[in-house]
Amino acid sequence: MTEVSLQTYNEFGQFLERKCGIVLGSNKQYLVRSRLMPLVREKSLPSLTALIDTVIKERDRELVETVLDAMTTNETLWFRDTYPFDLLKRSLLPEIATRARSVKIWSAACSSGQEPYSIAITLAEYRQANPGAFKDMSSILGTDLSADMLKRAKLGEYDSLSIARGLSEERKRQFFESLPSGGYRISDEIKRQVTFRPINLLNPVSGIGKFDIVFCRNVLIYFSAEVKRKILQQIAASLNESGVLFLGASESISGLSEDFDMVRCSPGLYYRKKNR
Repeated sequence: MTEVSLQTYNEFGQFLERKCGIVLGSNKQYLVRSRLMPLVREKSLPSLTALIDTVIKERDRELVETVLDAMTTNETLWFRDTYPFDLLKRSLLPEIATRARSVKIWSAACSSGQEPYSIAITLAEYRQANPGAFKDMSSILGTDLSADMLKRAKLGEYDSLSIARGLSEERKRQFFESLPSGGYRISDEIKRQVTFRPINLLNPVSGIGKFDIVFCRNVLIYFSAEVKRKILQQIAASLNESGVLFLGASESISGLSEDFDMVRCSPGLYYRKKNR
């Protein structure tokens, strides 16, 4: 059975919010069905309700993690929205290069790795055009709640369909190698710049260090206002002075944080940490 009662749906929503902060809302039954029915079939369970009941009662830890992976996995592509990467190359990296020999960037909720690898490619292209910049080893950290997504990201291998989504032929030739399977693997040059680790944005993140730039795009839209405030506070604490935050095109910090000034660009915008 693919339908669940309103009570079961609400209980699952409460469980999901408690575990990872995501707020389902009252009209996302279709999302729960589409994400979890493959697991019902894979685990040979009698119904979606049986799966949710097992997960809510945390009878099977591995199943809980698999369900959380399924519910938090989001669509991603290379150089998404374009303008953040253009701004990196055109203004932000040159600005940082005037005062530092390296740059540290955090890609929060990095999914299967396209965003941090896109950042690493942008940094490589900037260094090619500016050979004296960032002589020390720069670093990009990709984090995600999903263990499965991080496993894929670390592997750095993508099928032809994934590669086609936002990646130019020139970048494919320069920064990837072909696989016998027909897919592609990110080059070692790019892979060396990126590390991955599991992080739940609801938990303290002070141990990951300080960053010049944070990408936290298309993440806040899933959380309550209270959780958004907490995440923005943690990001501000993780940024160096005058550090930069990129959010998704439809996201805003209005009424949620006093730690940033909005900087409008043409096109796009970003948020700069206020110096206290």
